[in-house]
Amino acid sequence: MKKLIKFLFLIPFTLLSQEFGNDDITIFDDSVLSIINKNAKIEILADSFIVAEGPLWDSDKGRLIFTDVRQNKIFTWDEKSGIKDYISPSGSTGYAPSFNEGGIGANGLAFDENGNIILCQHGDRRLALTLNLSSKNPKFITIVDNYKGKRFNSPNDLAISKNGDIYFTDPPYGFKNFSDRYREIDFNGVYKYSKDGNLSLISVDMSRPNGIALSLDEKYIYVNNSDPKNDPKISRFNTINFEEKIFFDGKELSKKYPGGFDGLKVHSSGNIFTTGPNGILVISPNGKLLAMINYGKKITNCNFDDKEEYLYVTGFEDISRIKLK
Repeated sequence: MKKLIKFLFLIPFTLLSQEFGNDDITIFDDSVLSIINKNAKIEILADSFIVAEGPLWDSDKGRLIFTDVRQNKIFTWDEKSGIKDYISPSGSTGYAPSFNEGGIGANGLAFDENGNIILCQHGDRRLALTLNLSSKNPKFITIVDNYKGKRFNSPNDLAISKNGDIYFTDPPYGFKNFSDRYREIDFNGVYKYSKDGNLSLISVDMSRPNGIALSLDEKYIYVNNSDPKNDPKISRFNTINFEEKIFFDGKELSKKYPGGFDGLKVHSSGNIFTTGPNGILVISPNGKLLAMINYGKKITNCNFDDKEEYLYVTGFEDISRIKLK
């Protein structure tokens, strides 16, 4: 495992002086105004969820697909029909020993090259594939479920490269109170599952690896560490040699605001939109905080529609969106 290299780019929050925008958005660097509307407002689309997650935009159907990890379901939302049940169960079918309580459903979602859905399944403790079709009796095909013969903890989020390689995280969030019962791997890993079926271990050093995304040139992966008390940060790994550098240190923000680093996505501009303290942070490829979308609470993940017209956001109890440029 490569030794951690010290800070890549660290822009202390206390040094950011320019702040303007409305109550929902705070702008720290006006370069971000090319992709964000400073007057946009947070729009709640639906509520009454428990842990909404995994937002995935389905451009063919013009809809958002997302999970509720606690309900073990996948839902859809669109402008015409609102919320609909879509796939159930989503992440716990009895395939692997797991807890009935806690986060058992699917978490992160992505499309493969054929339009099928690849899921990070907490309860079944695997990466799996299913058809992008509504079902109350879905069929799942296992992609990978173990490292050196030991079951994963609870795969959480994934990013797929242009050639089909899958990068994913494996924290213990599917275990009740992070219990050691059923646990077979004694670390929380970051992995690469290659198209040829080879599984590589990228890191064992992150305490709670969570959201993951590829840079536009696919030279790097960004990984959120959702550990607000001990090590809130975004790490950046080289996809060739897996060298790690700290991309953004969130300690000071975590002291000031609720919420942690959970899901993240990379915009076509190269800027990173990540959940974090106070809501959504927009961070430049150089690690500079450009803007903050002020939810004022913990949220889980985010994603864009195919035209990047909106940023869709999942929270613990609701889903929402905010207009971009």
